[in-house]
Amino acid sequence: MLSRVAENIYWMARYLERAEDTARLISVNTNLLLDLPRGVAPGWEPLIAMTGSQQLFRQRYDECSERKALQFLIGDVMNPSSILSSMSGARENCRTIRDIVPREAWEQINEAYLYARDNVATGLSKGGRHAYLKRAILGSQTITGILAGTMNHDQGYQFLRLGRFLERADMTSRIVDVRSSDLLPEQNPELRPYENIQWMSVLKSLSGYQMYRQSRQVRVQRQEVLRFLFLSEHFPRAVQYCLRRLEASLASLARHEPVKRVIAELEQTLHGIDLAALSQEALHQFIDNLQLGLMRIHAELSRVYFPPPVTKKG
Repeated sequence: MLSRVAENIYWMARYLERAEDTARLISVNTNLLLDLPRGVAPGWEPLIAMTGSQQLFRQRYDECSERKALQFLIGDVMNPSSILSSMSGARENCRTIRDIVPREAWEQINEAYLYARDNVATGLSKGGRHAYLKRAILGSQTITGILAGTMNHDQGYQFLRLGRFLERADMTSRIVDVRSSDLLPEQNPELRPYENIQWMSVLKSLSGYQMYRQSRQVRVQRQEVLRFLFLSEHFPRAVQYCLRRLEASLASLARHEPVKRVIAELEQTLHGIDLAALSQEALHQFIDNLQLGLMRIHAELSRVYFPPPVTKKG
C-alpha cells in the first residue's frame, strides 16, 4: 500500500473520531450545566481545554461565553478540532482515496459533512443543539459501521483502526484530566453530593456510564472510574483497550517493532501506578506523561509508515 494512501486512511479515521467525541463533550456538558447549581457548574472553558485549543480560542474570541464556545467547538473552520473542521478533514482525506473505501462510506461521509456545514446555526441554538449533536454522533458511528462491514480488512483497514483508537485514547485521557481538575473541592462537605454527578458526567462523556455499572457493580466513585477508564480491557473507550487494539492492528503490518516498543512502554507506565492513590496534581502529571506517550506513538507511526513532509526548495 502506498504510504500516502495509508496516511489518508489514518487521518480520515482520526477526524471522524474527533467529530464524534467533540459532539459528545458538548452534549454532556449541556446536561451537566442543568444538573449542577449555579456557581458550581464548570461552564464552557473546560471543553476548550479538553481539545487543547485554549491559545487559539483566546486569539479569536474575547470571552468564553456559551455562544462563543459553541461557535468555536461546532462551526469554527479555524479550529481543527471543531465538528465542522473534523468532518471536512475526514471528507477531504476520503475524497483522495475514493477507490480504496466503499462507495457507501464516501457517500455517508459527504452527507455528514454537508449536514454539519449547512446546519451550524441550528447547532448553536438551544432548541436545535440536541438534534445537531445527535446527528453528528450517529453519523460518525454509521460511517464506522459501514467501514467495518464493507471494507476489506487488509492493511488499509488496519491504518483505519490505528487512527481511530489513537484518537480515542487521546480524547479519553483529556476528558478525565480536565473533568477531574474542575471537580468540587473535597473539603467542602456541602458540595460533596454533586461530586458524584460530575464523575457521572465523565463516564457519560464517553458513553460509559451503563458499561461502568455493568462491569463494576458499585456506585460511581473516583477510584473505580479511573480504573475503568484507564485499565479496562473490555470498554472500547478505555485507554488500555485502545492500546491493545493498536497492538493488534500493527501485528499484520511490516516494520511494526519500533511502534510496538513505544506502546509497550506506555502500557508499562499505565500498569505501574496506583491510580486510586494519586492526588489530583499527581493524576494530572500522570495524564500529561500518558499524552506524551500517545504523541510518541503517532510520531513513530508517521516516521515508519507515512511519507516525509514536503519541503519547499529555494
